[in-house]
Amino acid sequence: MAWAILFVAGLFEVGWAIGLKYTHGFTRLWPSVGTLTAMTVSVLLLAIAMKQLPVGTAYAVWTGVGAVGTAVLGIVLFGDSASLPRLICLALIAAGIVGLKIVSSS
Repeated sequence: MAWAILFVAGLFEVGWAIGLKYTHGFTRLWPSVGTLTAMTVSVLLLAIAMKQLPVGTAYAVWTGVGAVGTAVLGIVLFGDSASLPRLICLALIAAGIVGLKIVSSS
């Protein structure tokens, strides 16, 4: 269950990272409220997952899910670069996340 909670925490991290773009420097109320809510939920879920998972593993997976998800949505929503080298690097991060899950004893 800790892994599922950690993955959801990573998805909320993607939500707040993308939300930051829409806040325009926290000058827009509702995007700011949503972003701050996603930040809070993300960190709370990370803390819950860390009760059962090693801190280094949990943090690496949380940031990895956030980084890959945010980069993919940046490509889809904002026209960020989708160059082959960039996609390969994102795939390597995803492979690292899967690898940490495979070798984890929790």
